[in-house]
Amino acid sequence: MPARSSARAARCTRWAGPEVVTGQALLAALPLAATLGLMLLAGGSAARAGGVGLALALLLAFGAFGFGADGALPALLGVGAEALLHTAAILWILWPALALHEHQQAGGGIAMLHRQLGRISPRPGIQVLLLGWFLALFLEGAAGFGTPAAIVAPLLLALGVPAVQAVVVALLGHAAGVVFGALGTPLVAQAAVTGLALDDLAGPTALLNAGAATVLMLALCRVAAERSGTPALETRVPAGAALLALLAFLLPQAGIALALGPELATLAAAGLGLAAFAAWPRERGSGGPEPGLGRLLAPYLVLVGLVLLAQGLPVPEALQHPGSLLLLALLAGCRLQGRPLASLRPALAASARRLLPVAVALFAMLALSRLMLHAGMVEALQDGLVATVGGAWPWVAPALGALGSFVTGSATASNLLFGALQAETAAELGLPVAWLLAGQGVGAAIGNLVCPHNLVAAAAAVGLAGRESELLRRTLPACLAALLLTGATLAALVGFAATP
Repeated sequence: MPARSSARAARCTRWAGPEVVTGQALLAALPLAATLGLMLLAGGSAARAGGVGLALALLLAFGAFGFGADGALPALLGVGAEALLHTAAILWILWPALALHEHQQAGGGIAMLHRQLGRISPRPGIQVLLLGWFLALFLEGAAGFGTPAAIVAPLLLALGVPAVQAVVVALLGHAAGVVFGALGTPLVAQAAVTGLALDDLAGPTALLNAGAATVLMLALCRVAAERSGTPALETRVPAGAALLALLAFLLPQAGIALALGPELATLAAAGLGLAAFAAWPRERGSGGPEPGLGRLLAPYLVLVGLVLLAQGLPVPEALQHPGSLLLLALLAGCRLQGRPLASLRPALAASARRLLPVAVALFAMLALSRLMLHAGMVEALQDGLVATVGGAWPWVAPALGALGSFVTGSATASNLLFGALQAETAAELGLPVAWLLAGQGVGAAIGNLVCPHNLVAAAAAVGLAGRESELLRRTLPACLAALLLTGATLAALVGFAATP
């Protein structure tokens, strides 16, 4: 484990005492509080709220945190360049993902998918589970980094689910697999910064994630049951089907994580769970698989194959990016479907036009996060929490992971940012390190529900750009409930382990 005790002690000596540490933490929290307040209370768009938060962060960074002491202009240019690069990376995922949906819709693929779902079950509630739970989890396990919501939300919209509900369902469904998403990347990052073995982290993380996933499934069912503007579409999820879908994913996920490690825990569990769920006896539609189903699924199958190949072959890092893989899958899928490549032009142009306003919101939020990181404001939040919470840390550990995802936009980045701190704090307080890191990882996964970057990307996928605040109000209760349950479970487990 990297030694950070001396570094943290050195930081704390810069302040006069615990009161100043807490004061710095409160100052550092103001930009986040302003951003959340504008989105939750005033209903502002992510671009407006992010802009206000960024302006406040700039004032505090220069006035209270000594940012840019060696040169204000170079420091600002560095933050701006970093935010631009991250914005481009996210847009590079959204552009081909939106184009894929546009192209599939233009070619009749979405209508065919709807008919095929009806052959598995005629009930829209079951179809919502197939897409919003299993497909979202499968894509999270294969690609991650914003891909699931960008692909699944438009499919749910095509099914007849209203746009807001479609996005919320997709976000809730994929979050249950983020701990082992993108072929286990978040846990691999956590092991890298703490020095713990993956085998030591995989088991506790999978077991702690089960409680959070249960909360997410309950929230998904509640959202799906809401009456929409389409009275003829009844998307209520049957309780038995929801329980089966939950167990069909969680049991394989825990088993694979314990036996094989994190890399395939979400990807393989989603595939196995989907097969078991689809095969379970229930009321079915008429007929078997529709002719041409293989061609319909070609882009998605190519995407999964490319993801797996990219992990096993020495390919350039740029080609391993989910956006590059999505674009290659779009091109290859087009040819496998027997359609000319020229048919992609309208889809690519339409998706590019939809992303123009999204880029502003993404840049504002990413500039805010990069500024807070480089100005030491995130570090001040860490120190304030450690100084204030003490022995109640197990309750807070998942929330810190969620904060990391909110600030950075990624569970992997959250684990890189806070993993060593969590391990160090656990060691100082005499708490089991692996379980505290599991709390960090699960909290980071839950934080994807409210991460502004994810909300902006998901909203763009279904034409809701500018309505991110509405999505945040819908996902925040589930996020808080999952964090509370995870914290309580972690505190109970840690207390039980400490009992003589």
